[in-house]
Amino acid sequence: MEQILSRCSASISELKKNPTALLNKAEGSPITILNHNIPTAYLIPAETYEWLMERLEDAELAQIVINRAHEKENAIEIEIDDL
Repeated sequence: MEQILSRCSASISELKKNPTALLNKAEGSPITILNHNIPTAYLIPAETYEWLMERLEDAELAQIVINRAHEKENAIEIEIDDL
């Protein structure tokens, strides 16, 4: 059996019956959606998804900074007023 990465789980049938009740029961926590007792999806609140996307973007930008750090010696210094 695959690992379930949430404290709350529900079958697809349960999700179809009353999604609002399921979300209320989870109290903002992720919900593992099971199909024949196998995790097939995770349902997370919109606020959590937005937070995750922001963190992912931050991590991607940090990686760009790290990748370009060796280019610093080729940079040309200018004054902000010259822009």
